[in-house]
Amino acid sequence: MLTSRATSAPLFSSVLPPWLVQYRRDTLPRDVVAGVVVTILVIPQSLAYALLAGLPPQAGLVASIFPVIAYAFLGSSMVQAVGPVAITAIMTFSVLSPLAQAGSEAYIALAAGLALLCGLMTLSFGALRLGVLSQLLSRPVVSGFISGSAILIIISQLKFLAGVQVAGGNSWQSLLAVVTNAGQSNPATLFLGLLALVWLLWSRYRLVSWATDLGVSKGRAEVWGRVMPLVVLVVATTAVIAFDLDRAHHVAVVGEVQPGLGGVNFFVPGLDTLHQLFIPALIIAFIGTVQNITMGQALAAKRRERLDANRELIGLGAANVVAAFSSGMPVGGGVSRSAINMAAGAQTPMASVVSAITMLLVVLAGTHWFARLPLAVLAASIVVAAFSMIDVAAFRQAWNYDRADGYALLGTAAGVLFLGLERGIATGILLSLVTLLVRTSTPHIAVIGRIAGTEHFRNVERHGVETIPGALFLRIDESLFFGNLNALEGRLAAEIAKDPRMTDLVLIMSAVNRVDTTAMEVLVDVNRDFAARGIRLHLAEVKGPVQDRLQHSPLWGALSGKVHLSVNSAFECLAAEKIVETGLYVI
Repeated sequence: MLTSRATSAPLFSSVLPPWLVQYRRDTLPRDVVAGVVVTILVIPQSLAYALLAGLPPQAGLVASIFPVIAYAFLGSSMVQAVGPVAITAIMTFSVLSPLAQAGSEAYIALAAGLALLCGLMTLSFGALRLGVLSQLLSRPVVSGFISGSAILIIISQLKFLAGVQVAGGNSWQSLLAVVTNAGQSNPATLFLGLLALVWLLWSRYRLVSWATDLGVSKGRAEVWGRVMPLVVLVVATTAVIAFDLDRAHHVAVVGEVQPGLGGVNFFVPGLDTLHQLFIPALIIAFIGTVQNITMGQALAAKRRERLDANRELIGLGAANVVAAFSSGMPVGGGVSRSAINMAAGAQTPMASVVSAITMLLVVLAGTHWFARLPLAVLAASIVVAAFSMIDVAAFRQAWNYDRADGYALLGTAAGVLFLGLERGIATGILLSLVTLLVRTSTPHIAVIGRIAGTEHFRNVERHGVETIPGALFLRIDESLFFGNLNALEGRLAAEIAKDPRMTDLVLIMSAVNRVDTTAMEVLVDVNRDFAARGIRLHLAEVKGPVQDRLQHSPLWGALSGKVHLSVNSAFECLAAEKIVETGLYVI
């Protein structure tokens, strides 16, 4: 028996996630409280995002159970909370609404297929250790995509806020229909929706400061702010029941919510469906990868922890695979869920497990309580959540710091709004590549000199420095490749035109990490042409990997000048030569 225990413990430990193997009992109370709090507060959100995705409301509840457990056991973040999220929901609706009627059996099957493909792709990213994929999109592009998607989300909810019947179509067609039929809006629905919208906006942006001014502690005021969406929904539902608003005044409500878990769906998409869903699933998986890892890293930094990006992908992929066979709704890392989870005191993924179990109990206890939830209030909660996703501060910072990033953010947002989510993210990727190409093809090249009495060299346009007549010290602040050689040759020609007496050119390569074949051949041509003009070409501070390649090139043996270990040694060498030739060198 003793031997059996000793040998089985390591095997058992290897199956369990590290956080559970090392779990401390003293953290359990905080995790339990956080899990219960998160469940209570995200019930309205789960219902709303399921409706946003075009799925039955119970899909949002079930998506907060089994996928959450899968991520808790396989993911890497200690406090990130997975479940239905706005971006994934609007992308799901955008992809599937042209293919099937929202809420239909075919639509639900397509959503399950989309979740399955997203999960398998994300799992593959993690298994192949492609966590670096999260770095392929710049933050301005991601911010532009999310901001554009948020505006589409807001537009998609206006029909519910106004109580206007809209027969399908994309977001802009829906907006046009709402404006055109504004006179036919349901007054009770409009009043309820606008009242909820104003209340929720005030709760998000003014409640905390108002409460603290009254002497309430900031921590308690923030709790009030997080609880307020649930309070608004309870009050609105109570009003609907008390005044019979749904039956007497035709206020739209959620309606019958299917009780229980709904069984396991083993739908496997056919080849035609796979062909239709492959690219959208890849985009959703990619966006989910970027958002999940970025948010996970931010949360880990706050807790002074390390995040395993590849394990994050495995956890997120597994969550989506599980979602495909349970709720049928793609899931992701939720910003608001994670914020609530962390603020509620979660210490480990045990909080997510508790949250999933609590949600399971809620679903099993009966969902008839949700039948008379007014859609206008759910829409108001979605609008407020989406409004907070529009990152004006990120645009302002990008615009002031680097106009190229500002244009990339604007271009991505505009692409999402006017071309759709898929073409919008393609626009963002294209803008990122164009920005990168423009930056690398126009390298910063500076003429430098030595600061008197030191071995430091700086730009002659920024500092008072020593120079040597007839010697040009040129620093290239970029790797050399076929795309930026015209800029280099143009700058060299301009400098020669400025100083016809030039006898020496020193290329400072401290910032050059790579010289491709085309660049090497151009340097060979420059060396030959300069030698014909009586100008020696020198190299200084060549990095080891670059030198290893150049030593096996025609340039190394034909170099008219020398290769100097440092800029200062090149300066001293040429200065000494000038002293020998002329008796002095000028400053």
